[in-house]
Amino acid sequence: MVTVSPGARPRQWALWRQPPALVAYFLLIDTVAVALTVFFAGRDHVDAHQWKLFGVLVALALVQAELSRALEEARRLITNAPHVNMTTVWCYAAVILLPPSAAGALIIVVYAHLWLRVWRKLGTRPAHRVLFSTAIIVLSAYATAAVTSRAVTSHPADWALPNTAMMLGVGALVYLAVNGALVTAAAALHGKPHHIAIAWADYALEIATLCLGIMTAFMLTLAPYLAVVVMPPLLVLHRAVLVKQLEELAITDRKTGLLNASAWHDVAAAELSRAGRQHSSFGVLMVDLDHFKLVNDTHGHLAGDEVLRAVAGLLTSEIRDYDCAGRFGGEEFAVLIPDAHAEQIVTTAERLRHRVSELEVTAPTGTGDTTITGLSACIGVAVYPTHGTTLERLLLTADSALLTAKTSGRNKVVMITGS
Repeated sequence: MVTVSPGARPRQWALWRQPPALVAYFLLIDTVAVALTVFFAGRDHVDAHQWKLFGVLVALALVQAELSRALEEARRLITNAPHVNMTTVWCYAAVILLPPSAAGALIIVVYAHLWLRVWRKLGTRPAHRVLFSTAIIVLSAYATAAVTSRAVTSHPADWALPNTAMMLGVGALVYLAVNGALVTAAAALHGKPHHIAIAWADYALEIATLCLGIMTAFMLTLAPYLAVVVMPPLLVLHRAVLVKQLEELAITDRKTGLLNASAWHDVAAAELSRAGRQHSSFGVLMVDLDHFKLVNDTHGHLAGDEVLRAVAGLLTSEIRDYDCAGRFGGEEFAVLIPDAHAEQIVTTAERLRHRVSELEVTAPTGTGDTTITGLSACIGVAVYPTHGTTLERLLLTADSALLTAKTSGRNKVVMITGS
């Protein structure tokens, strides 16, 4: 008897569970990528030397993916972060050196290998997302090829280096722009506009791999065996991403993305020192959700987690860039408000309390999604130096004010008068 896995049944593909507009967008991008690939395959002539370069680039890409697998497995166990993709090195080198059809074929081979060796085993990246990722890289490559097609010839003596460097730089910008635009459109259609925000660290990594791709193309043109020297810095860069993620993990609350208690204390201690030197004031808010246990008991812990994330997002969006929010554990948060006097601090606390009461959180339950409303919070306020000149005293005062708010009716902001 043959058993057919759910993923093999077209009607059960995860693609169909996406918003209709997003499904249409995925299919459009995939269709355009396939159509252009077929067009270029019929138009381009790939000579023996270019096929040799194609083989070298594919080999290097597969070797790099295999060498980084152990590092990726360790990173996933520790950080649970998405797979770090360094394929741009080989993709951009292919765009520079090969006809569009061969560059597209290389991208397809590289991503098929990643699917078979990494993503399929994890089970966290549906096939339609892999196809879409491949398609947008292919389209980015074709757009870039229009700029770089004449930048590098097969004979180094014919290079016009200033012009070549400029065209490759413009090509890198085109690659980033097309890639970013296609991903941004998908995020918007998915109904998650916060995903559209530019992740500068990710762009910096992409720029670094584009530069390595340019180096790879130059070395392959001079002498193919030199291309292996790109591998060590690429693997070091891969490891550096892991180190950065570990550093972020050490200071971040994984459930909400805010600073954890230890990291928040460090920031607050630095602000205390600065305020002491400059004779300025700052505020400490202790925020505690009312009856949060009832949310967990009624809707489940997954719904409770969504509420915590929603409150964390609210705090981040409602405070200034140089204010600082952290999670102390459970349903308790802390907010640091530098360079503010008591009236401003209380006004901020009241605004936060009011915004919590307006929250509508869509959360998963055993019977489907539900919308959670009627939330409220108590906020205790302490002001430096009025309520203390040490962080411990300020936190104790804010916590005492929080307790007063909770025992006097909840959904309140309390600041204890006096020192």
